[in-house]
Amino acid sequence: MDDAGIDGRRRDRPVADDDAIEPPTGFRERAVASDAGAYDAFATEGPDAWRRAADLLDWETEYETVLDDSEPPFYQWFPDGRLNAAVNCVDRHLDERRNQLAIRWFGKRGERRSYTYLDLHREVNALAAGLRDLGVEEDDVVTLYLPMVPELPVAMLACARIGAPHNVVFAGLSAEALATRLDAADSSYLITCDGYYRREDAFNQKSKADNARLRTETDLAATVVVDRLGDALHVSLGDDEHAYESLVDAHDGETVEPVARDATDLLFVMYTSGTTGRPKGVEHATGGYLSHVAWTTRNVLDVRPDDTYWCAADIGWITGHSYGVYGPLATGTTTVLYEGSPDYPDRDRVWDLIERNAVSVFYTSPTAIRSFMKWGAEYPESHDLSSVRLLGTVGESITPKAWRWYREHVGGGDAPVVDTWWQTETGAISLATLPGITPMKPGKVGPPLPGIDARVVDEDGEPVDPGESGYLTLASPWPGMLRGLREGDERYLREYWVESEDGWRYRTGDGATVDEDGYVTILGRVDDVINVRAQRFNTGELEAAIVDAEGVTEAAVVGDGDGRIVAYVTTKSGVEPDEALRDAVADRLASAVGDVARPDRVVFTPELPKTRSGKIMRRLLEDIARGEEFGDVSALRNPEVVGEIESTVREMSR
Repeated sequence: MDDAGIDGRRRDRPVADDDAIEPPTGFRERAVASDAGAYDAFATEGPDAWRRAADLLDWETEYETVLDDSEPPFYQWFPDGRLNAAVNCVDRHLDERRNQLAIRWFGKRGERRSYTYLDLHREVNALAAGLRDLGVEEDDVVTLYLPMVPELPVAMLACARIGAPHNVVFAGLSAEALATRLDAADSSYLITCDGYYRREDAFNQKSKADNARLRTETDLAATVVVDRLGDALHVSLGDDEHAYESLVDAHDGETVEPVARDATDLLFVMYTSGTTGRPKGVEHATGGYLSHVAWTTRNVLDVRPDDTYWCAADIGWITGHSYGVYGPLATGTTTVLYEGSPDYPDRDRVWDLIERNAVSVFYTSPTAIRSFMKWGAEYPESHDLSSVRLLGTVGESITPKAWRWYREHVGGGDAPVVDTWWQTETGAISLATLPGITPMKPGKVGPPLPGIDARVVDEDGEPVDPGESGYLTLASPWPGMLRGLREGDERYLREYWVESEDGWRYRTGDGATVDEDGYVTILGRVDDVINVRAQRFNTGELEAAIVDAEGVTEAAVVGDGDGRIVAYVTTKSGVEPDEALRDAVADRLASAVGDVARPDRVVFTPELPKTRSGKIMRRLLEDIARGEEFGDVSALRNPEVVGEIESTVREMSR
């Protein structure tokens, strides 16, 4: 990207950063993406280069036009082509790998289920037939409110097979959140379950769904209920409610003709987990989205059909959609689904699963990695992880310390670590290294992928100098991009797009810096900014400096409303959070950012309050720092920690 200094295309140019790590020779020799000319090809060919992605799929009607950009920013990818997502994820693999495992599922209480591609084809068809029998037609939106059970990807694919877009709602969200999303999506059909396990306890999911029905303005035509808990929880079904197992059994052995969809037709809608206001319904089209996730699964994550691949994200969020279901299944690989927590029943659960299943590619979040670090290296080191060929991170910035720990203790010190940046709206990975081509820089997400025109600009839209912070924007369309918002064109334009002299730019909402080699460092959301002592600080920058302190695993920085910095800090297991460490944290911030950033308070806490999607609740921490009242915290992953933090802060203020 010429005018912003983000290049990434020039692999023959030496990388200036001494911390850069070249891809291992053995990995490079057999990597899916090993030709550095890919960057130049995309730069030369423009949108037509994305034929490489589309041609990874099977098309019912071949496309001729790659990109229709006649009405920007309402872009249409492969608009004259027709295809079916379920066919591309299941049917087309039957000839070569019908008996290969498509899904390996591990339940919270040690349960196991495996689906070959033939098994998956059979159940997807049976459920598709059942849904049609209940009245689901093409373009009807079906809402899925399920935990990490195999029935969730089966339901997604069954909907895709009959041309019914799906609307997956994270199982941990409240009844009110479900009702809001049912109404917003205009969804008359719901697939849920009786419940699921939280640690040892059976949790009633059906009751939340019932409460949502009382709140929604939409009349549900039918509800399908999966029996997850068996005898542990009995639920009653009403006249318009149907047992999943009975529905599938009634249609077992039936084959449903897949509905060919225009590439621009809706595949799914996903609501963002915003902290304020009504959530946004992000719509993804079938052809462009599936092409982009298939291409990045192969080329960025280096996934092949003979891999056992594990994306640890919940399918209730976009990462689980793109790289837990659609990407790996379109690639024809074996994907691992895990229902439980990474520390249940033991802190080596993740490593045990990797060892027992010979997982070759593991994709998780920096939040999880920080937890692994806190628990200690002895857990991964007690298992044989030699099957791991590549590691990936997603969801937020990863610090150099966490990156190096991940590679050393999980990747054996040799496996490439692919740090990826993308969003619900981008649909697929947009910034990352190509692991067989591009050198890695710990803590830096990497250059834009081939075909992605990313630019870091100032408030006037001008490119920033290397090392200067700015706003990350995308200056040209990409296949996985959202086709629009459920709420209409006006909000779509207002939320994401700005028109400049050289065309339309997509506003990511993230702050970033770019170095002289075109590598981007994500600083966090642009609204994650605090004003202290007449200066603006990005919280991501401050937090990254804190976690560099010895013994620290995680940090959250907020302002207290009076121009002072408050740092909430968690420590490694066995590290005493004493005054010496408090001083070390303050000194680290002063050293990395300047004395003006020295925190006025360092609050030690065993955990940071997080949403069920793993995001730190900084606004809640800000309320505590200011001594203000805060609302209901029951929807948090760890609500019990809030009272502890409040007590600690109150004690420090005396």
